[in-house]
Parts: sequence; C-alpha cells; structure tokens
Amino acid sequence: MLLPTIDQEYFTDLLVKLLNIASPTGFAEPAIAFVEKELSQFKQLELSRTRKGALVAKWKVESDLPPVALTAHVDTLGAVVKEIKSSGRLKLSRIGGIQWPTVETEGVWIFTSKGGKIRGSVLIDTASGHVHGAAGNETTRNDEHMEVRLDARTTSEKETRELGINIGDCVAFDPRVEVTNGFIRSRFLDDKACVANVVAAIKSMAEAGQGPARSVYFHVSNYEEVGHGAAAGIPSDVAELVTVDMAVVGNGQESDEFSATLCIKDSGGPYHFGLNNKMRALAEKHNIPYKTDVYPFYGSDGEAFWRAGGDVALALIGPGIDASHNYERAHMDGLNATTNWIMAYLLD
Repeated sequence: MLLPTIDQEYFTDLLVKLLNIASPTGFAEPAIAFVEKELSQFKQLELSRTRKGALVAKWKVESDLPPVALTAHVDTLGAVVKEIKSSGRLKLSRIGGIQWPTVETEGVWIFTSKGGKIRGSVLIDTASGHVHGAAGNETTRNDEHMEVRLDARTTSEKETRELGINIGDCVAFDPRVEVTNGFIRSRFLDDKACVANVVAAIKSMAEAGQGPARSVYFHVSNYEEVGHGAAAGIPSDVAELVTVDMAVVGNGQESDEFSATLCIKDSGGPYHFGLNNKMRALAEKHNIPYKTDVYPFYGSDGEAFWRAGGDVALALIGPGIDASHNYERAHMDGLNATTNWIMAYLLD
C-alpha cells in the first residue's frame, strides 16, 4: 500500500503558525485551541478536552482490534516572573530545561494575569560593556544574574507593578522561526514539529479517503516539559501508545536531521521491545529513512503514562532536531519521514 501524499505547503504553514503561538507549560491553551480548530475540519474525528486541558481526538472505525493512541505535546519551555527588582526589572523562574546562555538578549512577552501583554528582553545584570567592562564576560549566566528589561517606563518595583505585572506572570521567549533550503530553524520545534506531523498525517489520510486500521486516539498534551503531560488522558482500553517527540542530534548520537528516529532507551529506561520491532518493520516496508538511538538526558509523555500506571506497549519516534532545548533546527526530510511513519503505523 502506498502512503498518502503529504501536503508540504500545508505542513510548513501549520508548523510556522504553531511555532509563533506562545505556549509555555501552564500557558498552552492558545496553542491547544489552535490545534483543536485545525482538527475540527476533519469530520472523522471526535474532539474532547481533559480536565487538565489536553486535547483528545478520536478517530473511530469498525474493528475487532483494540484501539491505539499517539501523543505529542504543544507546551514549551518558558518562565514565570519570580521577583520584581528594585530597578523595576524582573527575575525569572524557568519552566523546563531552558539554558540561560541560549536566550541572552532574546525578546520576550510577559503575559499578565489581567490579560495584558508587555514586551521585554533577557539580559545579564552586567550587560553594559561601558559600565562593567570585563565583568560582563565573567558573569555566570544563571537565575541570579539574568533579568528581563521591560520596554516600558519603569525604574522601580512600584512602577512595574503599576504596569500590571505580578509574581507568577507567564514569560514567553521569542521562537525566531526561519524556513530556508528545506531547514526549519526555531525554538520549540520540540515538540510542535511533531504535533504538525500528527495533524499532517490525519489530513493526508482523510483527503486520500483512507482511515486507520483500528480506532485511534490522538492526545495533544500540555504539561510534557514538566514531566506529567500524558500521565492522564490516554483511555484505558488503548493497547499501544506511540509517543511522537523530537530525536536528539549531536555528538555521540546516531540521529540526524534527515531521518526519523526510533528511541530504544532514554533516561527512564528501555521502550517496548515488541512495538519497537513493529515500528522498525513498518519503516523498512515503506522505505522510510530512520535511525535507532539512545537519549541520555530525556523523558517522554509515554513514560509519564507508564509511570502513572498505563498498561500499554510504548514506543517513541520523531524527527531529528539539532540543538534541542536551544535554538533548534529540523529538515523537511526528517519531518516527512516522521509523518510517513505515523501514517504507516495507523494504516497497518
């Protein structure tokens, strides 16, 4: 069976739009709503929300086989306001594993609890070379020394509070999306690229008049970056769960940007041997370029479900992403391979 054709223009447009929606963990509703609207065009799907705010789409078909599920997450790294300094600038508490040196000088939006939106940028507290000299090079980039300079007239805590900013307000870092020569470069390809893979697979199958071999649940989680995204929301009758999340590219890794990857083991241990072999066989049957790999510092939504007691066979696939949790980059070859792998799994 030939796999349905991927609408490349749709995929790229969807991914760029999704990347440009601020959605740090705890503030992912705008991105969830965007994906929900996209999926609502496919009448084959029954859409619902969990009480936690995740999105679940069910594609029900007549089959004697137990249902399966795929999960990908739309929440990203980010921060919240930890302290308002006497200068009026902000100290932050990071959400997820964002690395301070990677966001130094980056633009941010502060989303206030009252619905306001205030612009700023991330700097070290010894930023001016003409004031601090060599100290700027020597300053450790950590929670103590990084601050947000607001693009507003404020030089005191009182003035900043009068802007509507309070402790706990959400801070979103600019993604800086750029598409060139088949590469997509942006923050937060982890895991918005994989959400786009799932949506593109659904679109391709629906437009080709093809449906999954068994009922399937698509779970879009909103708390993955803090470790418990898919701990709830996967129905108990699901027999297999395929997590779709980025593959690690770098020194010592097998993964690359031009292939999809099957993760055999990460920091939480090995995935399901039988389902792994099933995914390998499908990739080879459909000539999908793939690697196998081990990720040393990685956890997934599928593992969160396992730890919560989920009784499923579990596998993890995804496109190679360079510089994960940094300024990330993917290539359309790896992204297409992942979309095709999803379709191969659903159609089998």
